Amino acid sequence: MDTGDRLLTPGEVAALFRVDPKTVTRWAAAGRIGSIRTPGGHRRFRESEVRALLEGEGVLEEMQAESAETTRPRQTENGSGGAGPY
Repeated sequence: MDTGDRLLTPGEVAALFRVDPKTVTRWAAAGRIGSIRTPGGHRRFRESEVRALLEGEGVLEEMQAESAETTRPRQTENGSGGAGPY
């Protein structure tokens, strides 16, 4: 491991990818991005790995598209998307 590699918070990674920090946490849980845990249990991400993902062709767009799919409102049986009658 490169001991000089800076560790980023989920918020910092989210800002680079232009997504919500919770999305970054989901990516880590799904194994799409590597993370380490601090002694307090918080996730941190190696800057070199994050930069490599950002520079990868199409990786950013693919991750954002998958993120958008998981955050869309669910349709109800009547097709209203959960909104009230008005």
